[in-house]
Amino acid sequence: MALWSDFEKLDIRVGRVVRAEPFPEARRPAYRLWIDFGPLGQKPSSARVTDRYRPEELVGRQVVCVVNFPPKQVGPFVSEVLVLGAYTKDGEVVLLAPDAPVELGARVG
Repeated sequence: MALWSDFEKLDIRVGRVVRAEPFPEARRPAYRLWIDFGPLGQKPSSARVTDRYRPEELVGRQVVCVVNFPPKQVGPFVSEVLVLGAYTKDGEVVLLAPDAPVELGARVG
């Protein structure tokens, strides 16, 4: 059983995708994203969301991310944040986002 203190260890923030491009070197289809978290700066992420989104649709979207996991090497790219999404029954990822615009870097809790 997870404890509330486990959840409190996660730093989940809202950012805005400022750049998105295909990531052909990834083992599974993915995009390279650069996400602006306001006072936390821009952070890169590799996201497997190619089934549902095109790169140009991602730019400008607010997304919810875990920002305090250690960086992860994904092929030649270093992913610094985990973009959160929900899986459909078909295995597609639907991105999590606030239902109204919020300040970049806003904490989720």
